[in-house]
Amino acid sequence: MLYRYSEVFRTMMMAADLVLITVAWLGAYWLRFHFGIPAPLGVPDVGSYALALVVILPLWWVLLRRHGLYEPRRLGTLVREGIDVLRATATGVLLLLAISFFVRSQSYSRGVVLVFSLASPALIIGLRVVLRTGLRRLRRRGYNLRYVLVVGAGRLAEEIIHRIHDHPQAGMRVEGVLADGAPGRRVAGVSVTGGYGDLKHALQRTRIDQVIIALPREEWQRLDKILSDLDDEVASVKLAPDLLHILTLRSSVENLDGLPIISLRESPLVGWASVQKRMFDLLGSSLLLLLMAPVLLLIVSAILVSSGRPVIYSQRRMGLDGRVFRMFKFRSMACGAEDEEGAIWARPNDPRRTRLGAWLRRFSLDELPQLWNVVTGDMSLVGPRPERPVFIEEFRREIPGYMLRHKVKAGLTGWAQVHGWRGNTSLHERIEHDIYYIQNWSLGLDAQILVMTLWSGLLARNAY
Repeated sequence: MLYRYSEVFRTMMMAADLVLITVAWLGAYWLRFHFGIPAPLGVPDVGSYALALVVILPLWWVLLRRHGLYEPRRLGTLVREGIDVLRATATGVLLLLAISFFVRSQSYSRGVVLVFSLASPALIIGLRVVLRTGLRRLRRRGYNLRYVLVVGAGRLAEEIIHRIHDHPQAGMRVEGVLADGAPGRRVAGVSVTGGYGDLKHALQRTRIDQVIIALPREEWQRLDKILSDLDDEVASVKLAPDLLHILTLRSSVENLDGLPIISLRESPLVGWASVQKRMFDLLGSSLLLLLMAPVLLLIVSAILVSSGRPVIYSQRRMGLDGRVFRMFKFRSMACGAEDEEGAIWARPNDPRRTRLGAWLRRFSLDELPQLWNVVTGDMSLVGPRPERPVFIEEFRREIPGYMLRHKVKAGLTGWAQVHGWRGNTSLHERIEHDIYYIQNWSLGLDAQILVMTLWSGLLARNAY
């Protein structure tokens, strides 16, 4: 019954989308030629535009299906669905233009195509907003529910149940949990109603629409038996692999010619996101160099007068994907400061500092030449602070996941620094803050960190 209802709903969605596409195309024709806009070449016959729907409707139907817009999206977001609609319609418009280019016998007004390319996704997204909003309100009130059975009682099962409970608008209700050796136990507030061997009985006893297999990794050997028990059942089955013990960045599932590949460690700064961040860095660093030019010249003069050359000091630091680059700083220590002790971290009242250098480091002004590193692309305005390779070899052995911070460009300032984790402070706390930044990156977060740096980061107590 549920399958039949979902197919009816899906068919209605398809029909509604095709109607909206028709309205968008013919509406675009009407706006262009019957809304008082001059048409120097005359008004074409509406029949030629209506005939184009023979190509447009099947093309859009295929594209919308390929982008998964008729699949159940109970846990999906409207934003994600809207992006998929935009991608499908943009592809369709490009294909339509390509077809009209090769079919010389028929051409269409650029104004009509432009209006259609804006109106069709707007109407389709608008329909989905109305439908999804209505469905989610109904589900919150207990209608249109799907009943779930979770197989497994470990941390992964708890996480799945918590997420289902956190999204009541999805209309999913956990009816029970199956796990061996845990009768009467509750997992995230849901009772364990039996063992793995009770699976078929549980499906017969209670209405279950979906089975989520969430076995802890030490019980994966039970998977074949569980799947065989589900072979002749009508409930849909989803498998959640237990990967919570693996530190991940932006995990995702990719398709390799039909084979699912789970990506565990992926930088969020790819594609358009990387272009946005690079433009933000380039414009921001160039503007700061221009505004700070008098201060930079003053610092250069002060260093020359107080301690002579060199003014700029460079160090080898590790950045994006483990690449080593030269990071620039105003020299704040005496020449040859590392000749005796070698590479060590700065410490309070460090005797190697010059008098001017101590003041520069106190207000982080010695870091200003790194704006040039940002201009050249070795660094970003915001990101994990780069470390010296000689220290990294030690840190990566002692701190699990340390190298994940190199999945983005190093920054002048970062989430860890504005929270006080700079200098000789806890590396574990610093790494946790760096990972948080990478997982939650956005231009808004970058802007927030820059503002926090101006107000608190420059006066951090651990800058010495």
